[in-house]
Amino acid sequence: MTKDVIALTPRMPDAWTVLAGLLSGGPDKLLDTTGEGAVVQLLDEQARPLVSVEAPLLVQVPGEAERLLGATPPRVPYWWTEARATTGVPDAEKLAGTFAARVAHLADGTAWPREATRSLAVVETAGITAAPTPAAAQPAVDVLTEKVAVVIMDRPVVAMTAWLSDAFRAAAESNRGLQIVTPAGTTLSPAVRGNLPGWPSRWVVQDERDGYYDGLTGAVLRWQEGMFATVVNPEGIEDDPRTPVASSYQEVSATGDLQLAVTFRAAHPADQRLVLGGALETVWRELTGEPPAGWGTAEPANLPWSPGRLTDLAYSRAPEPTWFVVVGSPERPGLATLKVTRTKSGVEEEVTLAFGYGPGEEPPLDALPRMAETLVTRHRLKSMLLQLRRARRDLAVPAYFEGPGVPLAFVLGAEEVRAIPDDRARRTPLSAEPVRLGPKARPAYYYPMPGDPSDLSGWAEFERLVRHLKGE
Repeated sequence: MTKDVIALTPRMPDAWTVLAGLLSGGPDKLLDTTGEGAVVQLLDEQARPLVSVEAPLLVQVPGEAERLLGATPPRVPYWWTEARATTGVPDAEKLAGTFAARVAHLADGTAWPREATRSLAVVETAGITAAPTPAAAQPAVDVLTEKVAVVIMDRPVVAMTAWLSDAFRAAAESNRGLQIVTPAGTTLSPAVRGNLPGWPSRWVVQDERDGYYDGLTGAVLRWQEGMFATVVNPEGIEDDPRTPVASSYQEVSATGDLQLAVTFRAAHPADQRLVLGGALETVWRELTGEPPAGWGTAEPANLPWSPGRLTDLAYSRAPEPTWFVVVGSPERPGLATLKVTRTKSGVEEEVTLAFGYGPGEEPPLDALPRMAETLVTRHRLKSMLLQLRRARRDLAVPAYFEGPGVPLAFVLGAEEVRAIPDDRARRTPLSAEPVRLGPKARPAYYYPMPGDPSDLSGWAEFERLVRHLKGE
């Protein structure tokens, strides 16, 4: 496994501090930059990367180091400086660890993980070289084949870091899948889960009993034909096409944790006065009593919540879409992804959001209709799906089975209701009557459903509703 090492410091590592860290391999090592100067690399004699160092990031949001690393950082704000050791290179991990240890020592901070960052001594690097690789331009990619880019990670939570986001983008642009390989016990951030494309992309988990398996489906995997692929007929039974499921994936124990999931779209006319993120903030306030804590274009989310600054960034990147991650306070786990897209008619926001609740904590289901009405009347809601599921309070995606969510309600915005002929939006085949939202002249509708996480029949109700609204 490769190692990521991170220095968490109250002071920004200045140029001399970073240089002292980079001299962990001795003064004869070469240096280079990539990613428009945002990444510094320590090179071998053949100019191949041994360690890649990201530019320091100022984190102004509490709880991110605890959520993603299980580490105790300095008080907010603090600087997050990340280094990644190249796969398969002897002592590259020691180089990265010494770099982080030196930076933490000189900038009065700490380093993660502690076991990799205990020494400040120069690492003997004579004869150490990195293998040639066509992925050298992408420090995050460990193996590149014609079909996939493989990223090997050993950290408690696989987060949508800036360099992993670059790996997603590079794989897509080269028509490859992205496969993330982790040890057992690692979890995914919901931001990574939501961005992981379909086949052949997948999350590959190392397992003592089955070798490798897909962390999202449990399918046993093997490296074959240049990628990790499912194992079919491991016993050579020609008439049995079933794919075996890893034992570890099936070992689940009930915890009593719940997640309330909210997915919605809102569309706004193009207007210089438009401020984005208001709909998301409305949901957060209605369901938690407070606004989001922070946001960013990668994890860790490093900026305090500010719809104005978020809007400025989205406008500066238009007409290209912009993706954001938004997080809540440590006391009430919440995480959202927001995609802002310029359309022919204006600007569209697409939000996927979840809040976590432990045993004895009740999700605020009574607030959902009121929240929906606010989105309809103030934020031009197009549609929204509300779900409840039995899943971890901390929102991390584990490598074992978690049941699907069940629909609590579906909301259709006023413009969408207006586009449905006759009175079909109001008269549905569901047993419960829809709740009208907004003014009578331009109604939107809230369609309540049973919402029992132990009963999946709610999806049949949801399908009946959607087919009815489409006129099928």
